[in-house]
Amino acid sequence: MIKIAICDDEVTILSKVKDLIKEYKKFPIEVSTFSSGEELLDSNIYYDIIILDIDMKGINGIDTAKKIREKDKGVRIIYLTNYTDYTIFAFNVHAFAYLLKPVDKDELFNQLDEALTYKFEVEGSELEFITLEGIKRLNVKDIFYFEYQNRIVKMITSSETFTLKKKITDICFEMKVYNFSMPHKSFVVNLYRVKAIKGYNIIMTDNTIIPLSQKKSTDFRKKLNCYLSEEIKRSRGVF
Repeated sequence: MIKIAICDDEVTILSKVKDLIKEYKKFPIEVSTFSSGEELLDSNIYYDIIILDIDMKGINGIDTAKKIREKDKGVRIIYLTNYTDYTIFAFNVHAFAYLLKPVDKDELFNQLDEALTYKFEVEGSELEFITLEGIKRLNVKDIFYFEYQNRIVKMITSSETFTLKKKITDICFEMKVYNFSMPHKSFVVNLYRVKAIKGYNIIMTDNTIIPLSQKKSTDFRKKLNCYLSEEIKRSRGVF
């Protein structure tokens, strides 16, 4: 679940941005709203993205961001502003982006796309899973695939297999941001762990063979090719 905070002392802006984010369907998102910097700081919650008004009563957006950065260096801060010239602000915190009021839906979605692309670099990413074996924290790259069997989902990793009581479709939706894809109605695989495709068989790096359904073949191959292309760009330092 992606956690996004919106902080603005204008109720109409706060409500509008929240409504727009609800239309953003690429990833599961939990939105929290705050009408002041003080409220946001008092929440003591770590967010993935904070959409923060610069000019607020009480503690302004810049000072709010400074305090947030003291405890969270990784959060993506997107500033809301009425000013087209951002250079007038002497920022001592890193802004990921700026959005001009009134907020444009396409611009907002573009910034969310970029912020989440940066956030979900899988290198070193750890996720927490509630399994029948207990709460497990795993590096994303250690997960090979999820398999639906007998109304439960098996999570196969580099060292162990865990059991989750979740729908395979929900897992696919939650994990696609980490470069997982569904090649078959019973499987969700980690593209990082795909070694090759031969016909309608997917060969994983541990030599496990995952079936590729004819119906999903074109879409899965396209996603794998896009993933591999992005990996090549990263290795060459294009980003």
